[in-house]
Amino acid sequence: SIAAANGGNRAHGRPGYRASLDYIKSRLDAAGYQTRIQSFTYAGATGYNLIADWPGGNADEVLMVGAHLDSVTAGPGINDNGSGSAAVLETALTVARTGYRPSRHLRFGWWGAEELGLIGSRAYVNSLSSADRSRIKGYLNYDMIGSPNAGYFVYDGDDSDGVGAGPGPAGSAEIERVIQEYFAGIGVPTRGTDFDGRSDYGPFIQVGIPAGGTFTGAEGIKTSAQAQLWGGQAGVAFDRCYHRSCDTTGNINDTALDRNADSIAYAVWTLAGGS
Repeated sequence: SIAAANGGNRAHGRPGYRASLDYIKSRLDAAGYQTRIQSFTYAGATGYNLIADWPGGNADEVLMVGAHLDSVTAGPGINDNGSGSAAVLETALTVARTGYRPSRHLRFGWWGAEELGLIGSRAYVNSLSSADRSRIKGYLNYDMIGSPNAGYFVYDGDDSDGVGAGPGPAGSAEIERVIQEYFAGIGVPTRGTDFDGRSDYGPFIQVGIPAGGTFTGAEGIKTSAQAQLWGGQAGVAFDRCYHRSCDTTGNINDTALDRNADSIAYAVWTLAGGS
């Protein structure tokens, strides 16, 4: 609805993006978060990241959870990446609603201009001192978690398949293990997906911050073996509306979104500790 009221998209430099950011910020402020907007300039337009800190926890042990909030100009970008943005927001609001007191300090981020090359998340990581970077003990990334022909992919922190981009920084394997533990508990098989630099974990792993997260597939084609594993249609893209105008609320697999959102909460509560 925010995209529809602001030119049909939430792209960098467009009014729909800032309206989305302001909406999320208002929800977090009301829930008791300490929020700040970080601005940056790219392609002649001002972009924005939203950073939200949950008060308390060990400030030298930060667990960060993030998603990109921008869309492409073609449409509202509901799976890419309203799905991840909304699930991260709901996790943050659940932290507040339950009065969760984590051992680690919890920080949430919504990134601008991901679609133009991870611009917002890179601006954030580059703004951190080396000491602040070292305090972030893990970064969880959620980009496209409700694909209509969904797969269940977990970022391969330990490079268990031995191919592709290789393992993430030390600590990434533990994040992967926790996420896999959740899906095993609900009887949903997962497969690894490489840290190939396509999403906002990229700037974090480049400076040695452990990372992980989930992904339900983009323009790639679901194989017959994957359809047998997860259901859905073989020979069809995980998301046929990837970067298209049809990426609307009708382009969401509710079951995939629900499972992945629950996995975010499981990972946060497990990795942040506390009560």
